[in-house]
Parts: sequence; C-alpha cells; structure tokens
Amino acid sequence: MNYSVLHIEGGLGKNVAATAVAKCIKENHPDRELIVVCSYPEVFLHLPFVHRVYRIGIAPYFYETYIEIPKGSTRKETLIFKHEPYFTNDHIYKKKPLIENWCEFYGLEYSNEQPELNISKRIREYVAIKYQRQKPIMLIQSNGGLLQGQNMHYAWTRDMPKELVQAVVNKYSQKYHILQVCRSEFNVAHGAEGVFNPMSNLELFALLSLSEKRLLIDSCLQHAAAALDIPSTVLWVGSPSKVFGYDLHSNIQANPPKDKIKLPDSYLFDYNFEGLLHEYPYSSDEKLFNIEEIFETLN
Repeated sequence: MNYSVLHIEGGLGKNVAATAVAKCIKENHPDRELIVVCSYPEVFLHLPFVHRVYRIGIAPYFYETYIEIPKGSTRKETLIFKHEPYFTNDHIYKKKPLIENWCEFYGLEYSNEQPELNISKRIREYVAIKYQRQKPIMLIQSNGGLLQGQNMHYAWTRDMPKELVQAVVNKYSQKYHILQVCRSEFNVAHGAEGVFNPMSNLELFALLSLSEKRLLIDSCLQHAAAALDIPSTVLWVGSPSKVFGYDLHSNIQANPPKDKIKLPDSYLFDYNFEGLLHEYPYSSDEKLFNIEEIFETLN
C-alpha cells in the first residue's frame, strides 16, 4: 500500500479549510491512501477520501508504518505535504484564495475542491434536542480564536463590535431565538443566549446546521458553513474575504480606515493577528460597517 501524508498546523478553521486540500491530494494521487496529521482530527472523521487521521504528537509507530520502506518491499516513497501556505508570496500579497494557493503550492492540480464535514446523525440529534427553542434560531459568532489563553475579550481584527451585535439582536430577537457564539459571558448581547461553555467542535458545527440565519466572522464557523453548504453573512475586518472566504457566503468587508496608523508590530501581514490595541486604525467602531448593508444580506 502506498501513502500520502498531509500535515496541518493551526486553528480549527484552517483545519476545516484543509479538508479541501486533503480531497485535492486524493484526487491527484488516487492510488495512494491519504493519512492526515493535524490539530483537530475530528474534522477529518468519516471523510471518504481520508484513510486515517492522527493528532499532532500522538502518532505511534508512524515512521515504521508510513515512512520506512522495508528491504524487499515494492512500496513507493510516501509523499509528504507539510509546508506552510501562509508564508508563500501569493498568500502574503493576497493573490489567490487560501485553498487554491495551498493546493498549487503543493504542485497539485486544483479543481475547485471545497471543504467538507461529515457530522454523525447521533451528534445532530443530540444537539437538536439540547438546543430546541420556541423560535427559529439565528446564530451569531461575534468572537473567534482560542477560548482560553487569550488576554482580551475582543480582538478588533475579526471580532464584531459589541454595539453592532446589539443592534442586530435588537432587530431580529422578536422573530428569532438568537444564539451568540462568543468568548465569554462578557460578550453576550442583551436579548441573546450566549454559547461560550465548552462543547465538542462537531457539536458546535451541528448547532450551526440547525440555524435559520447566520451572521459570522472570519473564524471556524464560516469555514464550517461552507463545508456544510450553508450560505451565511460573514463580516471581515483585518483579513480579506477574497483569500479566506467563500463565494457561497455574503461577504462584507469592513470600510477601509481613513487615517494612516503606524503598524510597528505587523511583520509579513498588514495587521497583527491578535489585534493589538495600539494598531487599531479606526476612530470609532461605528465606522467599520454599514449596518444597513448587514441587515439587507440577513433579510
């Protein structure tokens, strides 16, 4: 048996996007079984083009099984796909969407492969019972990133300003039960139900699939929505939708800042990913988005 190995480092959203890369590898090398080594192995469970998946750091006997070629064996050398796409020129200069650039960087023929998720029926049933509400669900993801180990409640490079979230909740709470996925109770808007307690990632994705309307940010749920073929409204601040987004969604890019702000701590990208406060380029949060444009896409 011959193998390909895809190694992915990074966050949950990046791992979801990488399912498209995994599919592209399998389609380019159908004679090889695909092995995935990643931070979030649950993302790759039950995908038909993935043979096995391992969590980074927990891959016993990996070398002997997939890399080493025993004497006398007819097995081919394993193909290794481990390079980081974020540090290619095409990505830094925002020339191509992430997935397309990722595949072409590996020398693969890209055929518009898109992310995929396979959530079991049992997980869907469990979440549907747990989040059964009297009104249809509108899901807002106002904050992204790690739930622990992040000092600030709000990262301006991708999180929604609290005033904007409150305006959306005020407009839609009569008709919808609003679930707000956020970092902590500090972020929950009045009239919304906060979703910030730990839950499995597949449960979170199943919750996304239950919603009737969605307002998301550049984080894991916009990737998951694309993987589940669920059109959503996605707001973008410090990252470009043409690189990280999907045509399926209604992508709304923040208004460009009018004032020139010094960026002493931005290295290869225009804004530091953590949203450093001294690099905030707007005089007020109200200038980021036109709220009526958001309402129009949600309607």
